[in-house]
Amino acid sequence: MKTFPMFLRMDGRRVVFAGGSEEIARKIRLIRRTEAAILICTPDPLVPELAVLVAAGDAVHHPRWPDARDLAGAALLFVATGDDATDVELAQLARRVGVPVNVVDRPDLCDAYTPCIVDRDPVVVAIGTEGTAPVLARQIRAGIEATLEPGLGRLAALAGRMRGMVEDHVPKHRRRAFWEWAFAGRPRHLQAKGDGAGAAITLRDAALSGGAPDRDGGWIALVGAGPGARDLLTLRAMQRLQQADVIFYDRLVDPEVLDLARRDADRVFVGKEVGAHSWPQDQINATIVAAAWRGLRVVRLKSGDPSVFGRACEEIEAARAAGIAVELVPGITAASAAAASLTRALTERQATERLVVATATCKPGDRADLGAAFAPGTTLALYMAMHRLAEVEAELIAAGAPRHCEVEFVQQAGSAGERILRSTLGRMAADAAVAGLRNPAVILVRWPKEGMVELAGDLPRLRDRPLAVGGTR
Repeated sequence: MKTFPMFLRMDGRRVVFAGGSEEIARKIRLIRRTEAAILICTPDPLVPELAVLVAAGDAVHHPRWPDARDLAGAALLFVATGDDATDVELAQLARRVGVPVNVVDRPDLCDAYTPCIVDRDPVVVAIGTEGTAPVLARQIRAGIEATLEPGLGRLAALAGRMRGMVEDHVPKHRRRAFWEWAFAGRPRHLQAKGDGAGAAITLRDAALSGGAPDRDGGWIALVGAGPGARDLLTLRAMQRLQQADVIFYDRLVDPEVLDLARRDADRVFVGKEVGAHSWPQDQINATIVAAAWRGLRVVRLKSGDPSVFGRACEEIEAARAAGIAVELVPGITAASAAAASLTRALTERQATERLVVATATCKPGDRADLGAAFAPGTTLALYMAMHRLAEVEAELIAAGAPRHCEVEFVQQAGSAGERILRSTLGRMAADAAVAGLRNPAVILVRWPKEGMVELAGDLPRLRDRPLAVGGTR
């Protein structure tokens, strides 16, 4: 490699910027994260952002280009004057006085390159490509951002403050294990959940007891995998997958989502289908609790959102009854994924201002009263209803819904196998049968307010819409 990565101390040092443009403003945003003093040298007008900075006293402005006096003792010089000859002249001046220089968009003139930064102060990750591929560096940064929880820097700072206590109470031969536990065990999990006080107490108690506990407390995270596409996971979901020792996943979870987990994490399939439950819910509850009781970090990975018809209540209650820490990590639910596939909002001002999410599948002997939930001004999002289409159609019409209410089916929303069917309430069952639609599918039924009714087309339209790279259909 032509460059050597190194972190520079910036407290009490000066960074000089030649120029007052938006390019310079972007560099100053980065440097302002440090404790460096900022000097802006340019005879040209400053962009408003920099003018405000100078007016507030957070930067000094000299209305000329920098000279050797400005650069004496400076940590860095950034150059973006808008004139090639001036850029070259200032880069040469910086080299003569021994100051590293970065000329924006001119890697051939640079001694220093601005990296992409993942900032979890005091934890900082810098990604550089020697100025050759900044777009690639940003893509790499996005991947790292997804794996490092926002509170990680606070945990590192806490560890720094406690280092003296650890050295006083934890024998030298146990310290490495102590810090490995601190950054991979319960303290990190507590900090990731936002419980900084809990993380501090846990670390303090372990240090005072002479080392990391022999058996760290396991935990359970009920994680929403979303509609299928891995880039629709939340950052927290990705972080939990990276932390998990074992993952119990459902039938509808896409294999690409599982690829985000640690390579050495165990994966256990607990898939269920309507009418063919290979894993009874009680068995799932007992299994995930038993794993957490052994001190393992458990992810219960569910498609969509765990809190929407995902049996999350039963698993949460089982964990709490056993005294196991449990967390719910939301995911994109099927109704939202379907709306995205249709490029259409779930609610519409003055037409459908109420959203009702309901299931057509209940416990044996129970019945979902869908008609009572459907009224003018409503979008009804139906889950697990494909096997009851004729009954649902009759029930809604009997409750007063017009037969011409618009209906949209989205099968496997957001996945490569996605299919869309548009129909009306009066013929939804027949149209779905002809199209051969099957589970998993979400059904959106719209009953606009009176005067806002828009009739659906005369013929249902069936479209196969594979998900392209990047989410563009």
